[in-house]
Order: sequence, then structure tokens, then C-alpha cells
Amino acid sequence: MNKERLYLYDTTLRDGQQTQGVQFATEEKKQIAEAVDTLGIDYIEGGWPGANPTDSAFFDQAPKTRATLTAFGMTKRAGRSAENDDVLAAVMNAGTSAVCLVGKSHDYHVTHALGISLEENLDNIRASVAHIVAQGREALYDAEHFFDGYKDNPDYALAACRVALEAGARWVVLCDTNGGALPHEVYRIVSEVCAAGIPGANLGIHTHNDTENAVACSLAAVEAGARQIQGTLNGLGERCGNANLTSLIPTLLLKEPYASQFETGVSETALSGLTKLSRMLDDILNRVPMKQAPYVGASAFAHKAGLHASAILKDPTTYEHIAPEQVGNERIIPMSNQAGQSNLRKRLKDAGLFVEKGDPALARILDRIKEREAEGYSYDTAQASFELLARSELGQCPDFFEVKRYKVTVERRKNKYNRMVSLSEAVVVVKVDGEKRLSVSESMDETGNDRGPVNALAKALGKDLGRYSDTINDMRLVDFKVRITQGGTEAVTRVIIDSEDSKGRRWSTVGVSANIIDASFDALLDAMRWKLIRDSGEAQ
Repeated sequence: MNKERLYLYDTTLRDGQQTQGVQFATEEKKQIAEAVDTLGIDYIEGGWPGANPTDSAFFDQAPKTRATLTAFGMTKRAGRSAENDDVLAAVMNAGTSAVCLVGKSHDYHVTHALGISLEENLDNIRASVAHIVAQGREALYDAEHFFDGYKDNPDYALAACRVALEAGARWVVLCDTNGGALPHEVYRIVSEVCAAGIPGANLGIHTHNDTENAVACSLAAVEAGARQIQGTLNGLGERCGNANLTSLIPTLLLKEPYASQFETGVSETALSGLTKLSRMLDDILNRVPMKQAPYVGASAFAHKAGLHASAILKDPTTYEHIAPEQVGNERIIPMSNQAGQSNLRKRLKDAGLFVEKGDPALARILDRIKEREAEGYSYDTAQASFELLARSELGQCPDFFEVKRYKVTVERRKNKYNRMVSLSEAVVVVKVDGEKRLSVSESMDETGNDRGPVNALAKALGKDLGRYSDTINDMRLVDFKVRITQGGTEAVTRVIIDSEDSKGRRWSTVGVSANIIDASFDALLDAMRWKLIRDSGEAQ
């Protein structure tokens, strides 16, 4: 059976940058473009040249990509020719082989937002697209507000698409700009557009996620005939975001009927790098990855219930819709007070700890977990702390060093600019190889900002650990979460610390205390001990 070609269009660098709080630097845009290109995307929209210095600089320094690099702009303004429109000229000057122009397709926006006649808007679309094609570029027409426009005036919305196609546009992209269309509406309207004589082979779909239906609407459009899908990595975008390519791509490649009917530029090998790509973007944005994101989230293949874990050990397909390795993710069997011995043995095996079924140590570990969780600990996500607890019960947790005491102070004072600043300082005394060592460290960074008491503790603790120092210096704290597990005078603080090293490993540890600093230190010690165990061949 011959598969139809489905084209993927990434607009992370343009529409994704509309996300509140997101502003890519030029180098970051280049890094993302190169990473997206390795995935096998067909089009990469780099931004709007001339709209801001960053986008202009990106096109000046754009990396060479297999994907078609695309510049975004708008149709010419009324009252001037396409050849003499300076905004359109800036887009053309980017030198890309493809240009996507947004234009109105909703009659209300034409007369009220632009303040021009309906016919004049059609002339603007026609002339702009023809100008692009005459310059030897591939033209895409972005039909803004198409679905709302079609509901109000289908004849005019179709006319806007027809003039673009007749002028030579390769793609007419139907946009759900306000994000309010539902999948059944998208399917019906795209079907009617195809029936009206606009070929599906020239139709694209661009949806927003305001009803949490962007992915479903995109798939509905494909089923109705559209053959290009636009979206962003991790669903970035204005308001509630765009169609999420990290959900769409594996669905298209791994789910029926799409897997049998369509082919894309994404190979199975490239798909296995999807999780890494998703987390790379979050790292660039300094955001914590969403654990429950489909396919790529850390919890996407996490099985907490004991019954589930038992079945997973026998046959992963019992509770997993795909193999996590297909998207570069991994299976997790979290530990909690709901866990049974099946969960426990699977998690121990993943950690390299092999315990026979029925071993009394299993019951001891489970009892210890339940005791600790009653105190406020949580091993559901803190996998590294769970492993240390299990190793301790199994007699397999080396004593690399012993903390004899620590002290943290926070001072608030005026600096030389007469501005109030804080400074955290930590003193830690450890015993390593029979020798006591005292370390003092401040939390001030190179910019003169206080990074806080936990940072000071981490720096002091890792400052002088003898033969273990190099190993500890290879790790960094990447996230810090605090939760009060009880209220009032009985309040208990739980701290979760996420750490990372140069090998790309990421692990979570937990600490609990009535004192937030003590809870943080507890989690910090676990993070270091887990790292030393993992690298013990180098550390010892």
C-alpha cells in the first residue's frame, strides 16, 4: 500500500515565541532549529524578519537545514503595491526559499480591523502571493481566523483561500486563530473546503489549544484531507499554546490509521530522540518539564499501583499503549505506600539490585517506605532517595563520608551601592577517610546575587570531600520544590531536589523536617550519595 506524504511544519521559533515569558536569543533559535532539523521536520519557520532584531539576526545567521527554512510575514498593506511594501520587502530579504504570509479570511476582521473592502483584501492576498512566486519562492498563505470566518461567511473565507491558490500558493493554511473550534467542526469544515475544489494536497492546518483540543483538531483536519500540520514543540504558543508536535508526531507514526496511511520525514530512529528534544527545549527556557506530558513526560510510563506493576513485569502492553523506548522515554515503577512487592522488585532491578521473590528484605523495605511516608517523605518521584533507602536495608549503601555538623547564616546588609542585599554562608564539617574537614562557602554568584542558603550548603559540602570532590563537582542542582505537608504548629516541610550531571543523568531526592534548611540538607546529602554510588568506580 502506497502511503500519502504528510508534511510537518514547526513554528516553535515564531508562534512558540508568542508564549508569555518566552523570548529566544538568536543563538538559542539556531540551536533549536538545528535540533528540530534532526527530527525530520519538513518546514522550520524561523520568525518574522524585520519585526524585531532577534528574528532578523537569526535569518542573517541561519544554520543550514535539510528542512525548508521559512520566513513569516503579512500580506501587503492596502494602498501600495507588493513591490513597494517595506514590510513585505523585509520578509523577502531574509532570503528563505519559502515565505508564509498571514492574511485575513474572516469578513468581520477585514472590514473592522483592517478597515478596507472585502474585494481589496482579496487583491492584497492575490498580489502578495504572486509577488513571492515571481521571486522563485515557495508561497504559503496563512488564512487567519479561517474557521470563525467560515462559520460566519463561508463564501468569503473560501474566496480568500482560492485567490491565494490561484496566485500560486503551494499551501493554504487554515487557522483556528482563536482556538475555539472543536474536532467535529474542523472535520466538517475541512471536508467542505476540499469538496469546494481546494485540494487537500494544498491544505495545511494550524490550531491553538484554548479548548485542549489542538492535537485532536489537527488530526481531524488530516482525516478530512489536509496534508500539512503546523505546530510547536511542547505546545508552546500564545495563550494556551499551539498544537503540540511532541504529541502529534508519535501519534502519526505509531497509531492507526495514520501509521499505515501516511509517511512523514521523521524516521523511527529520529523519533527515539523526541524526549531528549522536548527536554532540551525546556532546559533552554529554564522550565521544569511537565511530568505528565504525553509520550515524553517523566510520568508518561510511570506505574504506581502494585497490580499494574505486576502485570507490566509479565507484559508491558497490559498498561502501556506504546513502548517508551520508541520515543526515547523510559518506564518508571515509583515507590509509595501503595506499592507491593512486584513494584519493589521491578524498581530494585532497574537500580541494579537483584532480590529474590520472597526475600524478607522486601517486606522490611516496604515497611520502611510506609513508615517514612507517614512522616512526610514521598518516594513517588524521589527515585534516588528510594534506592538509597533500599540499599541501606540491603546493607549495600557505602559510607562515603559522615557529616559531623553544619551551620548556615543569612545576613542582610547594604552593599557599596547603598542597596540592601542578602548573603548566605554555610559551614560544614565532614569526616572523610577518618579525617575531619571544615569547609566554608558563600552563595554569592559571579553577578553579585545571593543564590540562597541551600546553594551555600551545596558549595560548602562539595568543597573538600577529598577523593570524592571531583565526582561531586560534576553534579548541579536543577530544580528545588518545597511543600508543607501539615498545617499549624505540627507543620512538616518536604523538599524535593532534582540534580543533573555531565552524563545527562537526572535524579530526584527528598528530605523532610520541620526546618526547611534541614530538609534541604537531607535531600542534598541523598543527591550526593546517589551520585557517588553511580560513579563509585571513579570515586573510589
